[in-house]
Amino acid sequence: MAVAKDALSRKQVVALTALTFAIFLIANDFTAFSVAIPAMQKHFHTDISTMQWVINGYALVFGVLIVTGGRLADMFGRRRLFFIGTSIFIFFSLLGGFAVNNWMLLGSRALMGVGGALMWPAILGMTYQIMPENRAGQAGGLIMTVCGFANSVGPLLGGFLTDFLSWRWIFFINFPIALLAMLISWRVIDDDSPENADDQVDYVGIIFLSICLLALLLALDLVVEMGLGSSLIVGLLIISVLGFCLFAWAEAHTERNPLIPADVATNWHFLTVGFVTLLLSVIFVSMLLYVPQFLIKELMFSAVWSGAGLLPVMITYGIVSYIAGRLYALLGAKVILSAAAIFLGGGMFLLSSLLEHTHYIHLVPGLISLGIGLGLFFPTITTAAVTTVGPDRASLAAALVFMFQIIGGAIGLAMNTTIVALASSLSAGIDRAFIVNGYLALLALLVCILFVRGARIG
Repeated sequence: MAVAKDALSRKQVVALTALTFAIFLIANDFTAFSVAIPAMQKHFHTDISTMQWVINGYALVFGVLIVTGGRLADMFGRRRLFFIGTSIFIFFSLLGGFAVNNWMLLGSRALMGVGGALMWPAILGMTYQIMPENRAGQAGGLIMTVCGFANSVGPLLGGFLTDFLSWRWIFFINFPIALLAMLISWRVIDDDSPENADDQVDYVGIIFLSICLLALLLALDLVVEMGLGSSLIVGLLIISVLGFCLFAWAEAHTERNPLIPADVATNWHFLTVGFVTLLLSVIFVSMLLYVPQFLIKELMFSAVWSGAGLLPVMITYGIVSYIAGRLYALLGAKVILSAAAIFLGGGMFLLSSLLEHTHYIHLVPGLISLGIGLGLFFPTITTAAVTTVGPDRASLAAALVFMFQIIGGAIGLAMNTTIVALASSLSAGIDRAFIVNGYLALLALLVCILFVRGARIG
């Protein structure tokens, strides 16, 4: 009887299928453009540093506005924000596809980030809303399994479209996928707009938080090239700190609908989850950046084969994500996140001690360990965050966790790049960087054991 009661209805299955298309769209868009940058650079006769903002600009806008998108989704309805965000995403995808110069291309790509920032927390909130409460872990598993698949397919799809059609089709293909997701969602997902929605938006909070995040992410993005002592970097960091202080002051004096309500901002369990996210996100970014570099520069892999070299991570990540979603109800966040920290730290230590070897097979155990850790970490951390706060804060919680991931990734990129740059060789630098990352995983393990709530679902 319990199985029947918890079984998904046909309507729920169709709704989750529609959201799967939307999840694929967002996750694929983060990686599909990476292989198309040389073709765009050649088409517009510009330099690589300018064209890199096809990726950086989108990620920057997405990261700055994600919390705002989550709060608005909770306030005005996730379904409504999903349609608004997707419409923006489609419009600027088409505009980017028809771009006549690099500034039109970069502007369209950045404004796609506005649509993505509205879509993503709404998608996550609706996914957890559709799933029965005692199957919340499976919602997280579904989301991250699709993300892992989309991130892996992104460069392959982007490369195929660039080689056989045009880089413009990476933009155009968003239209049918997004339209299909919207049409299905319109039919099967119920309107969740609050009946007595308070239309007052915390614009002051949005402005101050956006300034804080924009300055911080720009500083972390530029610090590798300009150095920590650069006046611009110091200025951006000062602006970020001032923005945060003004944001905290504004939130304390906002009586109605603050951007981050007090019950979330003072939720110790949620903040602990955020801190763990910050620490472990460093490892994911460093792996994506430096394992391919090592394969290309030290083991003489081609670009294509260096991408294939990450398959042990990505395949393991996708499989374990699905399993982790089902394990959540049995084990709870504390056990799974602690295991994730152990596997991620172990993967870093294994890879750091093997970097002087000349055979790829020696790297595989470390890569598999990382894949297991990532598969345990990403779905569990999202579910832990969403279930720590009330149901009416689900999209905001998911958005805040994603913000911690972006900030952690930016910090990891700056830290690892600096460590590698100061070393005598690439191998020695990666070795030191991965050892530091391993110790960060040990710190995350300690936080998980001491502070993460271990409650199970069901």
